[in-house]
Amino acid sequence: MRARTCCPVVELRQYTLKAGRRDALIELFEREFIETQEATGMIVLGQFRDLDDPDRFVWLRGFADMASRATALQEFYGGPVWKAHRDAANATMIDSDNVLLLRPARSESAFSLTNVTRPPRESTETARGVLVATIYHLGGTTGDDFTDFFERELRPSLQQTGTFVLASFVTEHHPNTFPRLPVREDVNAFVWFSLFPNRAAWDSYAKASAVPMHEWELKKLPKLIKGQSEVLVLAPTARSLIHG
Repeated sequence: MRARTCCPVVELRQYTLKAGRRDALIELFEREFIETQEATGMIVLGQFRDLDDPDRFVWLRGFADMASRATALQEFYGGPVWKAHRDAANATMIDSDNVLLLRPARSESAFSLTNVTRPPRESTETARGVLVATIYHLGGTTGDDFTDFFERELRPSLQQTGTFVLASFVTEHHPNTFPRLPVREDVNAFVWFSLFPNRAAWDSYAKASAVPMHEWELKKLPKLIKGQSEVLVLAPTARSLIHG
């Protein structure tokens, strides 16, 4: 992995939790599961509260390649920290299998880690910003073809509305190298991320851009995607590496 970008392989993980248990999982995660995962070679990119679903926890982690992913996951999930805390973590969850395995849409479209630092364990500062993930489920087009379309058609439209594309990814179709943790192998997706200073800024943008973006989607997207796009509006937790 290049020192300032992450990562050639990324997991976008969405967990459905038992009612009222999200903060308990976040506290456990940030205390026990960040440094111990990264000690195996992976990077924990971010942890987030879904602002539209109080019982959804979303997080991202990255790997250098599929082979090292298998090694790192085996080391962590076979190690003492996960064994000590897995029952407590699993007790908060209803479902943890909604996982997209992704690769950068282009070599330069991974997350930039320049000047990015993770707050320490003892940090009490509230995380800033809102990360918005837009997921397009592709129809009869490949991820690479849709990437060309996105760069040619959608990115200029987004730039006109003042939206900065933080990173973009497509489905990694390599077979899952750690079957103990399922990924959604039935999905062919394009995912792009943007960052807003707060929820109010996102709401204002979404309202202002609704009509032009809706017209664009009606004209351009029906032949390329299946169904409606998914939009995740995510608040970084206190120790998320990705934050405003």
